[in-house]
Amino acid sequence: MANILIVTCAKIRDINCVACLKCFKAADLKEGEFANYDSVKIVAMCGCGDCPGLVMPKVGLVMEMADYLERDIDTIHLGTCMVKANKTAACSIDLDKVKEMLSSKYGVPVVVGTHNY
Repeated sequence: MANILIVTCAKIRDINCVACLKCFKAADLKEGEFANYDSVKIVAMCGCGDCPGLVMPKVGLVMEMADYLERDIDTIHLGTCMVKANKTAACSIDLDKVKEMLSSKYGVPVVVGTHNY
């Protein structure tokens, strides 16, 4: 089972997808980027830290708390809302750079996107 952390866009998360229902649906149905797993469990969600992009310290706090609570995180997904913010809302976060930095720091795969809705 893949234990997933989803990082969401603090600005448009509840505008693009109220209550992250699309991410939960895609995970349950193994659609979108979740189709690559045998089974999926979303163990954590957090915002990106808001603009100008405090993703690294925000995810750092989540990873520390997950370790404290003995909750393994196997993969980090940068939510589709982050992709949409980057493409349509002038978000300045370089998603490929953030993907590389997170993967390097935490030693887990990082996937850009969650669903296609």
